[in-house]
Amino acid sequence: MFKLLKNLSKKELLFAFICVIFISINVYLELKIPDYMSQITILVQTEGSKMSEILKEGGFMILCAFGSLIASFVVGYFASHVASCFGKVTRAKVFEKVNQFGLEEIKNFSTSSLITRTTNDVSQIQMLIAMGLQAIIKAPIMATWAIIKISGKNFAWSLATFTAVVILLITIIILMRLVFPKFKIVQKLTDNLNRITRENLTGIRVIRAFNAEDYQQKKFEKANDELKNTQLFNQKVMGLLSPVMSLVMSSLSLSIYFIGALLINKANMLDKITLFSDMVVFSSYAMQVLMSFMMLIMIFVLLPRASVSAKRILEVLDTKEHIKEGNVTKGIEVGTVEFKNVSFRYPDAEEYVLENISFKANKGETIAFIGSTGSGKSTLINLVPRFYDVTEGEVLVDGINVKDYKTKDLNDKLGYVSQKAVIFRGTVRDNIAYGHSKEKITTKKIEEALQIAEADSFVNKLPNKIDYDLAQSGTNLSGGQKQRIAIARAIAKNPEIYIFDDSFSALDYKTDANLRKNLKSYTKDATSLIVAQRIGTIKNADKILVLDEGKLVGIGTHQELLKNCKIYKEIALSQLSEEEVEKEMGGNK
Repeated sequence: MFKLLKNLSKKELLFAFICVIFISINVYLELKIPDYMSQITILVQTEGSKMSEILKEGGFMILCAFGSLIASFVVGYFASHVASCFGKVTRAKVFEKVNQFGLEEIKNFSTSSLITRTTNDVSQIQMLIAMGLQAIIKAPIMATWAIIKISGKNFAWSLATFTAVVILLITIIILMRLVFPKFKIVQKLTDNLNRITRENLTGIRVIRAFNAEDYQQKKFEKANDELKNTQLFNQKVMGLLSPVMSLVMSSLSLSIYFIGALLINKANMLDKITLFSDMVVFSSYAMQVLMSFMMLIMIFVLLPRASVSAKRILEVLDTKEHIKEGNVTKGIEVGTVEFKNVSFRYPDAEEYVLENISFKANKGETIAFIGSTGSGKSTLINLVPRFYDVTEGEVLVDGINVKDYKTKDLNDKLGYVSQKAVIFRGTVRDNIAYGHSKEKITTKKIEEALQIAEADSFVNKLPNKIDYDLAQSGTNLSGGQKQRIAIARAIAKNPEIYIFDDSFSALDYKTDANLRKNLKSYTKDATSLIVAQRIGTIKNADKILVLDEGKLVGIGTHQELLKNCKIYKEIALSQLSEEEVEKEMGGNK
């Protein structure tokens, strides 16, 4: 918790200090009120007292109450400001940290959990700060000051107050021990509920297609009931505090007045007035002591959940990134990609996904990768933008190990199109001109990129054309349209190296052929790395690498591999007729 509070700036710390000052003023004024009450009590019961004296003391009492109100308002304003700024800074830090995660780190947290940590968990701590700045500071000051005021007044009254405080503390300790473990469960159950809700929204088409609405409803209800029951338990347990506090406060008041009545009854006439005045003052201060503990109780209600939330946020912020940034900004070559004896296995796996892969792609070349599902194609090209780091060997871009580059400078060289087309909420223009580019992406460049990606044909038919609003994840586009928008995004960036991770799979053969023809002409000076499942997509590549179970089993042109690589020929025969394969081999069997 305290580690997160270091995120507060000097300005917020100054505001917190101002809170302390005004809380002290507030406490002083509140604790002066019983003194004036005592004076008024004595004046009322003393013969010869003037009404002006009573009104004067009453006026001071009202001024103290008004001053206390102003001080409380100031404290509330600054406490809210500090809490809001803390929430803003913490959310920003969590968001920034997640953006720096590699795929290895991101796997440790589910999407729903990261959303909960950025929103709900931050809100829990924010609420604690807003109330804590007032209660945590005010309660000890008020309790200490009130105890000093009543110390030495009467042993019996002090003993009654002490007993009431002990009962409250014991109650708090018992209740905290019961509910603290449950608060951690609540946050995990919140994660689970968010996950199911998100799953339901993103998979709505499949759910309806399989008539699985009832199944999803039951799954949601189960998660919802688990969260409800856990929160009900917490609320029921914490709900005991209110009646216990009311009972203790009422009992304390009754005890003070009962003891006071006995003492006044035994005292002589002159001491009766003094005892009565002391009883009124002591009762007020005793209530202040209990009110202090009640404020602390409110903090104890919030503290366990906020503490759990703080640990969850720190889990994200303290996660060590395995991919360390280098210092190099520029390579010694242009547009080259080289793998030198590269082997890779996932951090939590024992077997290698890739073994001893070596090849070089020169500037202007198109290198394609093909193989059966799970052969390591996507994993291989994901090593270029450093989504993972190699286990053994080196990956060089422009003659420099990718580990030595500054992340921003490495990414500036790459135009990446993922296996699943990613579309952001916004216009077509926003999606294509997305991110950082060496050159300004103008409207003309966007239209050119759309044309090359064979996307202009459908974009020009949309309302507002390139200013048409796309839904989150591109749900108002088809799969092929999303892929073409994603490809246009990479083209508009005009990078040195293009990476297409099975980015043509949703295109029909005609669109695929036209797009590849356009790309070949436009990207003739750039290096292209293409992962594909279709022979037709890659057969004109300068070099084709065939992968099988993470091993490089063939490298060459389309015709060479048909003749020399058994696995490549099997893939070709699964997609083409034997006559077509023989024809492309040049008639040689």
